Amino acid sequence: MARHVLSLLVEDKPGLLSRVSGLFSRRGFNIESLAVGPTEMEGLSRITVVVDEDEVLLEQVTKQLNKLVNVIKIVELDTSNSVQREHVLIKVRADNQTRSHVLEAVSLFRARVVDVVPEALTIEVTGDSGKIEAFLRVLEPYGIKEIAQSGLIAMGRGSKSISERVFKV
Repeated sequence: MARHVLSLLVEDKPGLLSRVSGLFSRRGFNIESLAVGPTEMEGLSRITVVVDEDEVLLEQVTKQLNKLVNVIKIVELDTSNSVQREHVLIKVRADNQTRSHVLEAVSLFRARVVDVVPEALTIEVTGDSGKIEAFLRVLEPYGIKEIAQSGLIAMGRGSKSISERVFKV
Protein backbone atom coordinates (compact mmCIF):
# COMPACT_ATOMS: atom_id res chain seq x y z
CA MET A 1 0.00 0.00 0.00
CA ALA A 2 1.12 3.52 -0.71
CA ARG A 3 0.00 7.04 0.10
CA HIS A 4 -1.91 8.74 -2.73
CA VAL A 5 -2.97 12.37 -3.01
CA LEU A 6 -5.85 12.99 -5.43
CA SER A 7 -6.93 16.44 -6.57
CA LEU A 8 -10.45 16.53 -7.98
CA LEU A 9 -11.87 19.49 -9.89
CA VAL A 10 -15.64 19.31 -9.40
CA GLU A 11 -18.79 21.33 -9.94
CA ASP A 12 -19.92 22.93 -6.68
CA LYS A 13 -23.18 20.97 -6.28
CA PRO A 14 -25.00 19.83 -3.12
CA GLY A 15 -24.37 16.19 -2.25
CA LEU A 16 -21.29 15.74 -4.43
CA LEU A 17 -18.88 15.48 -1.50
CA SER A 18 -21.07 12.75 -0.01
CA ARG A 19 -21.07 10.81 -3.29
CA VAL A 20 -17.29 11.15 -3.63
CA SER A 21 -16.55 10.02 -0.06
CA GLY A 22 -19.15 7.26 -0.45
CA LEU A 23 -17.20 5.74 -3.33
CA PHE A 24 -14.17 5.43 -1.08
CA SER A 25 -16.09 4.05 1.90
CA ARG A 26 -17.95 1.44 -0.18
CA ARG A 27 -14.54 0.07 -1.20
CA GLY A 28 -13.39 0.00 2.44
CA PHE A 29 -10.85 2.82 1.97
CA ASN A 30 -9.93 4.92 4.96
CA ILE A 31 -9.68 8.56 3.92
CA GLU A 32 -6.69 9.96 5.82
CA SER A 33 -7.40 13.55 4.84
CA LEU A 34 -10.14 15.39 2.98
CA ALA A 35 -10.16 19.10 2.15
CA VAL A 36 -12.65 21.02 0.01
CA GLY A 37 -12.67 24.61 -1.12
CA PRO A 38 -13.55 26.96 -3.97
CA THR A 39 -11.23 27.41 -6.95
CA GLU A 40 -10.34 30.39 -9.12
CA MET A 41 -13.37 29.60 -11.31
CA GLU A 42 -16.83 30.36 -9.97
CA GLY A 43 -18.98 27.27 -9.54
CA LEU A 44 -16.02 24.89 -9.26
CA SER A 45 -14.42 23.40 -6.16
CA ARG A 46 -11.27 21.41 -5.52
CA ILE A 47 -11.40 18.30 -3.37
CA THR A 48 -8.06 16.98 -2.09
CA VAL A 49 -8.25 13.38 -0.87
CA VAL A 50 -5.41 11.47 0.78
CA VAL A 51 -5.66 7.67 1.02
CA ASP A 52 -3.20 4.89 1.83
CA GLU A 53 -4.24 2.18 -0.57
CA ASP A 54 -3.16 -0.33 -3.20
CA GLU A 55 -2.64 1.19 -6.68
CA VAL A 56 -5.00 -1.26 -8.45
CA LEU A 57 -7.87 -0.63 -6.03
CA LEU A 58 -7.31 3.13 -6.23
CA GLU A 59 -7.51 2.95 -10.03
CA GLN A 60 -10.94 1.30 -9.76
CA VAL A 61 -12.24 4.07 -7.49
CA THR A 62 -10.74 6.74 -9.77
CA LYS A 63 -12.59 5.26 -12.76
CA GLN A 64 -15.84 5.32 -10.79
CA LEU A 65 -15.19 8.93 -9.69
CA ASN A 66 -14.71 9.90 -13.34
CA LYS A 67 -18.19 8.53 -14.07
CA LEU A 68 -19.81 10.99 -11.63
CA VAL A 69 -21.45 13.75 -13.68
CA ASN A 70 -20.11 16.63 -11.56
CA VAL A 71 -16.48 15.42 -11.47
CA ILE A 72 -14.57 17.32 -14.15
CA LYS A 73 -10.95 16.21 -13.67
CA ILE A 74 -8.91 13.96 -11.36
CA VAL A 75 -5.14 14.30 -10.97
CA GLU A 76 -2.88 12.24 -8.71
CA LEU A 77 -0.19 14.44 -7.19
CA ASP A 78 3.10 13.12 -5.86
CA THR A 79 5.51 15.07 -3.71
CA SER A 80 7.94 15.72 -6.56
CA ASN A 81 5.40 17.43 -8.83
CA SER A 82 3.27 19.25 -6.29
CA VAL A 83 3.22 21.62 -3.35
CA GLN A 84 1.52 20.00 -0.34
CA ARG A 85 0.64 21.79 2.91
CA GLU A 86 -1.36 21.33 6.11
CA HIS A 87 -2.61 23.97 8.53
CA VAL A 88 -2.68 23.30 12.29
CA LEU A 89 -3.79 25.18 15.40
CA ILE A 90 -2.15 23.93 18.61
CA LYS A 91 -3.00 24.97 22.15
CA VAL A 92 0.01 24.30 24.39
CA ARG A 93 0.65 24.88 28.08
CA ALA A 94 2.99 27.82 28.57
CA ASP A 95 3.42 29.19 32.06
CA ASN A 96 5.99 31.78 33.14
CA GLN A 97 8.75 29.15 33.32
CA THR A 98 8.17 27.51 29.90
CA ARG A 99 6.77 30.35 27.76
CA SER A 100 10.16 31.50 26.44
CA HIS A 101 11.06 27.93 25.39
CA VAL A 102 7.76 27.52 23.57
CA LEU A 103 8.19 30.89 21.85
CA GLU A 104 11.68 29.85 20.73
CA ALA A 105 10.21 26.72 19.11
CA VAL A 106 7.52 28.86 17.45
CA SER A 107 10.25 31.04 15.96
CA LEU A 108 12.39 28.10 14.80
CA PHE A 109 9.46 26.49 12.98
CA ARG A 110 8.24 29.79 11.50
CA ALA A 111 4.91 29.35 13.22
CA ARG A 112 2.99 32.17 14.86
CA VAL A 113 1.15 32.76 18.09
CA VAL A 114 -2.52 33.63 17.50
CA ASP A 115 -3.82 33.70 21.09
CA VAL A 116 -2.20 34.25 24.48
CA VAL A 117 -3.59 33.58 27.95
CA PRO A 118 -1.59 33.36 31.20
CA GLU A 119 -1.37 29.56 31.14
CA ALA A 120 -1.38 28.72 27.41
CA LEU A 121 -0.55 29.78 23.86
CA THR A 122 -2.46 28.97 20.70
CA ILE A 123 -0.07 28.53 17.80
CA GLU A 124 -0.70 28.39 14.06
CA VAL A 125 1.70 26.45 11.84
CA THR A 126 1.61 25.61 8.15
CA GLY A 127 3.81 23.15 6.29
CA ASP A 128 4.27 19.64 5.03
CA SER A 129 3.44 16.70 7.25
CA GLY A 130 7.09 16.22 8.30
CA LYS A 131 7.34 19.77 9.61
CA ILE A 132 4.01 19.47 11.44
CA GLU A 133 5.03 16.17 13.09
CA ALA A 134 8.42 17.56 14.13
CA PHE A 135 6.82 20.67 15.62
CA LEU A 136 4.33 18.59 17.60
CA ARG A 137 7.18 16.44 18.97
CA VAL A 138 9.00 19.60 20.14
CA LEU A 139 5.86 20.94 21.85
CA GLU A 140 4.82 17.64 23.43
CA PRO A 141 6.98 17.97 26.60
CA TYR A 142 5.26 21.28 27.42
CA GLY A 143 1.79 19.73 27.30
CA ILE A 144 -0.39 19.95 24.21
CA LYS A 145 -3.93 20.75 25.34
CA GLU A 146 -5.70 20.73 21.98
CA ILE A 147 -5.04 20.31 18.25
CA ALA A 148 -7.18 21.28 15.25
CA GLN A 149 -5.67 20.16 11.94
CA SER A 150 -6.87 20.81 8.41
CA GLY A 151 -6.75 18.25 5.68
CA LEU A 152 -3.85 18.30 3.28
CA ILE A 153 -4.16 20.74 0.40
CA ALA A 154 -2.05 20.27 -2.70
CA MET A 155 -1.45 21.88 -6.07
CA GLY A 156 0.66 20.84 -9.04
CA ARG A 157 3.96 22.65 -9.58
CA GLY A 158 4.55 24.85 -12.61
CA SER A 159 2.57 27.50 -14.43
CA LYS A 160 -0.34 25.34 -15.64
CA SER A 161 -3.47 24.91 -13.54
CA ILE A 162 -5.80 21.93 -13.44
CA SER A 163 -8.63 24.08 -14.84
CA GLU A 164 -6.44 25.29 -17.76
CA ARG A 165 -5.89 21.67 -18.76
CA VAL A 166 -9.64 21.14 -18.88
CA PHE A 167 -11.03 24.45 -20.19
CA LYS A 168 -8.07 25.71 -22.28
CA VAL A 169 -8.14 29.06 -20.44
